[in-house]
Amino acid sequence: MPRIKIGPALPDRKSLDAEIARLRDLGVSELRSRWHTVFGRQPPPHLPRHLLFRVLAYRLQADQLGDLDAETVRLLDRSGSPEKAGQRAVSVGQRIAELRPGTMLGREWNGQMHRVAVLTEGFAWNGKTYRSLTKVAFAITGTRWSGPKFFGLRDRRSKRSAP
Repeated sequence: MPRIKIGPALPDRKSLDAEIARLRDLGVSELRSRWHTVFGRQPPPHLPRHLLFRVLAYRLQADQLGDLDAETVRLLDRSGSPEKAGQRAVSVGQRIAELRPGTMLGREWNGQMHRVAVLTEGFAWNGKTYRSLTKVAFAITGTRWSGPKFFGLRDRRSKRSAP
């Protein structure tokens, strides 16, 4: 006889929605009191009402519907502080490939090779001049792409070197 695992009953969404609606009606002092009850400590004094509400609503949902899985928690833990994430975003934005006029860029798309010439005032492709590589990528694909990424000018980080 096969083994069957029976999971917990589905949570009552109506009661969860009603509890979140009750939170929405609370003032700052009441939300701070509720925070103390839920987390067993005072909330940070600088948190505004909307963040108190959102954290408490998330906790209610996580308790009833389940929290983040372990893999997602590890991913968030590896991402570091918001400041470090912002610094990484800036450093990625600063990685600019220098292209000189006369450079030819190539990319195969849907089995067809596309060549783009770098001009002093833009990029030439298919007899037309474009102000950005992103516009060229859009003309080629019909969808929104980062032009530098489409043409391989942004380095792709391997999984080993990712933080």
